Amino acid sequence: MEIKKTLLGLTEPVTIFGGSLKKKEVLAKIDTGATSSSVDLKLASELELGPIKKIKVVKSASGKGRRAVINLRIKLDGKIIEDEFTVAERKNLSCPVLIGQNILKKGNFLIDPNKPTIR
Repeated sequence: MEIKKTLLGLTEPVTIFGGSLKKKEVLAKIDTGATSSSVDLKLASELELGPIKKIKVVKSASGKGRRAVINLRIKLDGKIIEDEFTVAERKNLSCPVLIGQNILKKGNFLIDPNKPTIR
């Protein structure tokens, strides 16, 4: 029995579900090299995300650091997925959300770098 895979590009629109029935669609970077996913600090505050579950040491392009970890519910390509996201300062990056391996595995996604982003 073959499991159907969903094709994603390098960036994809994603809906973030927050507190008080808030939600927002933003562009997310798809990163197969990242083991976990992250959300921008300002966006997390705006959507009243949380509570903080734990603090985690994370290695990134900017070095090692400690980040808060929250549970987050998102909608990516029609699939609702809930998992842990770290909260990071992403204001200088092109996308406020990074989707890593934890979400990609749960959603059964394949990545095609040639797929155009549709917003």
